[in-house]
Amino acid sequence: MREFLRAHISWFLAAALGLLLMQDVFGVHGLIAMRRSMREAAQVQREIDLMNEENRQMEERVKSLKSDPAAVERIAREEMGLARPGEYVFKIQPRSGDATAVPATGHPATSAPAQSSSQGQEH
Repeated sequence: MREFLRAHISWFLAAALGLLLMQDVFGVHGLIAMRRSMREAAQVQREIDLMNEENRQMEERVKSLKSDPAAVERIAREEMGLARPGEYVFKIQPRSGDATAVPATGHPATSAPAQSSSQGQEH
């Protein structure tokens, strides 16, 4: 048995080295797994950067809403349908297939075809 081991020790060492190399490349913590983890980390970093940009934009909007009365008025008019005293809001429903119609706001003298109108509310 000793003679067999001495005669073939170099083959056993080469096989062991080959197995270790395969483990380093294909194993759980091998080269392929490391590259996959690096790609996932880069993807997560891109998502973080995108969320940071969205947060920055939201912070700017909050700052604008706190300090710019025109921004508050625009939101009150466009999103909430509010108007100043004496103004009327005319809401025109788009015809089927007409995606370009936008609700109009205006002065009492506005002569748009109105399906519903309401006396303005203060904001």
